Amino acid sequence: MKIAILSDIHGNLEAFREVLRDLEIVQPDRVVCLGDAVGYGPDPEAVVRLLQAHRIPSVLGNHEWALAHPLHLEWFNPSARLSLEKTAELLSPEVRRTVTTWPTTLHVEGSLCVHGCPPNSVTRYLFEVVPEELPGLFSAYPEPLCFVGHTHQLRWVRWDGHQVTSGWIRGEVLELHPADRYIINVGAVGQPRDGDNRAKYVVWDTEARTVRVHRVPYDIAKTVEKILALGFPRINADRLW
Repeated sequence: MKIAILSDIHGNLEAFREVLRDLEIVQPDRVVCLGDAVGYGPDPEAVVRLLQAHRIPSVLGNHEWALAHPLHLEWFNPSARLSLEKTAELLSPEVRRTVTTWPTTLHVEGSLCVHGCPPNSVTRYLFEVVPEELPGLFSAYPEPLCFVGHTHQLRWVRWDGHQVTSGWIRGEVLELHPADRYIINVGAVGQPRDGDNRAKYVVWDTEARTVRVHRVPYDIAKTVEKILALGFPRINADRLW
């Protein structure tokens, strides 16, 4: 099977629409979202409606988590907090209820899907895990493969039963060794932070044991214009270029 995994759309409708067009060409068997469909971007309502229209399940991201628990807004820096306040104003009650009840994990074809860090953290970044913790982390859940988002970067961590190795996904295809376990960070659709401003998502081929990165251009200027017009922090727009 071919499973498309995307994450961190962040209200970026232009990026998400182009990713959906790319998915029409790829024709995966399933599509999964790793959360943070909202926040930072100008079209959170439309993005969630599109996820629903395409029947794409999602786990809870830290931005949806904050909408469910407003007292935890203190966890965010000032610009992210302002962005969430703006986002809340743009969401209908129905969509807000939907995103705040997403599960923290999904199990897809023998893989674990979580927004932040396995086994089920919505808020912890993978880079916060020190190397000494990683063997124990891999033993905390049974799946050989875990997909995460949250950092907006493409990265892999591998455990071969003896040592942990890690690196950036710089090419198009990551080969998965059959006997090893992996945590794969799938990058971001709506706000990449890996030096490449194209929208990112990955396709996991369960038979070929590969993870293929798709880099999709979109109309950044249009998204930037809407971000600024709605009064979101300028950094949300600047990060897209």
